[in-house]
Amino acid sequence: MATAIFDVNSFRFERGGPLKVTKEKAAENRAALVHAAGTLFRERGIDGVGVAEISKKAGLTHGALYAQFPSKEALAAEAFASAFKSGLEQITADREGRPVTLTDYLDWYLSFEHRDNLATSCPMSASASEVARQDKIVCERFTEGFEQLVALVEGGLGASPVTAENRQRALAMMAAMIGGVAASRAVAKADSRLSNEILRAVRQIVGQLGGEERRADGARGRARATRKRARG
Repeated sequence: MATAIFDVNSFRFERGGPLKVTKEKAAENRAALVHAAGTLFRERGIDGVGVAEISKKAGLTHGALYAQFPSKEALAAEAFASAFKSGLEQITADREGRPVTLTDYLDWYLSFEHRDNLATSCPMSASASEVARQDKIVCERFTEGFEQLVALVEGGLGASPVTAENRQRALAMMAAMIGGVAASRAVAKADSRLSNEILRAVRQIVGQLGGEERRADGARGRARATRKRARG
């Protein structure tokens, strides 16, 4: 016979009232829902996932979800913000004791690994095509994230022959990167070679626009040397 195990410290009883969840347990439930929603939304899209599936993945009930969020849209907005924050922390973390550079960021964002792992990818490239169809609150979280990425890129720009302001360059680069990853994913099943070609092309162009062409070439040269050694 199966035995149900309950953590009694997670609940509070009131005379004549319903069973209530402690603040700590409520916070834990909320985090589980946000994480589950963030993963599923990136994998299958906001409109492709229902609250029942999100609740199940988080190990909770419909009631627990609606106790935390008034709507699916409110959950999507928080999940988007949480996933973006986590990704930004990863992107900007020091690399072996040195500050992250624009080249590091471009190499990661336009990598095959980023393209191929939707569940842990940047929510920008995973959701860009459908955000316009969502409620304003979701669009606001996307806009905030986009502006942060533009600022990150702008802060790392080098000299470029392009006659445009730094913000214009950063806006164009970020839009190209998000669109490039999305396009690369869209054609990957039908034509993997084209998918790879898109990423390489966008990487080269945004590198030039960002003023880090020679540094990018050096990084790719080191990568080729590493692959050659691995084969040898």
